[in-house]
Amino acid sequence: MAVARHDPGPVGAIRALASQVHPVFMLPPLATSWFGAVLGGLSAVGLATLHATAAFFALYTAHVTDGYVDFHVRGEDDDHPLTAGGCRLALAGSSLAFFACLAAIVALVDVWAGLLTLPGWLIAVNHAPQLDTNPVGATVGYPLGIGFALLGGYYVQATALAPTVVALAAVFVTILSGIKVIDDAQDYHYDRSIDKRTVAVVLGPARARLTAFGLMLAGMVAVVSLALVLPGIPPTAGLAALAFGAVAATAWRAEPETATRLLIRGSYVFLAVLVAAVWFRPLA
Repeated sequence: MAVARHDPGPVGAIRALASQVHPVFMLPPLATSWFGAVLGGLSAVGLATLHATAAFFALYTAHVTDGYVDFHVRGEDDDHPLTAGGCRLALAGSSLAFFACLAAIVALVDVWAGLLTLPGWLIAVNHAPQLDTNPVGATVGYPLGIGFALLGGYYVQATALAPTVVALAAVFVTILSGIKVIDDAQDYHYDRSIDKRTVAVVLGPARARLTAFGLMLAGMVAVVSLALVLPGIPPTAGLAALAFGAVAATAWRAEPETATRLLIRGSYVFLAVLVAAVWFRPLA
């Protein structure tokens, strides 16, 4: 069975399979999984690695599914490196690897740890076929996956959920949903031509942008507020909101493609400052 559409042989197959590793979209969930582990005390590095590995295979599943549906099923994409059979092979392999990690998490921690890890794969296999067909699902699917990565990463360390991590998961989902609205606006004309109902298509580009930055502003305000009321979030966490706010202000007048690049990089800074604030607690 041919795996690659363009390059023959084993090397071509490996390159086609590796092309579905998208670092820009994989880094935030993996980093968030580790952030959850840090919040949970990071008492078991092996468990943190295991959970992050499960998150990786869930994301790989999502990328392959998206390419398979968009190119081989709907014909929306112009090209894809994997054949239909190659996509099915990759999906089987990544899903098998994910469920092996999931079984290990259940065995080493408990069933609740598994239930907090499983949504990552469920979102992955349902995003392109189902979630991406309506404005809510298209917007919150990826952010929800990151929220569960945080909760799962925390739980495998602490075997419980605290208000702090639940609140931060909600913040991440809110801010990243705003970024996703801007990201989808890049394809406004194309999405409108194929009747894909993103927020930008439903509300129009101008109102979608206001909605997106409103979500991001709500998330930044929430971080500052949580730092005042939850002992698990130090006051220096407010610097994360300040740093991301500076990036968002720059992105406000940029066109969608540039704004998306800025905001994604701003989310990396936001997460990095939060990790530093929680881990090192410089004012403690």
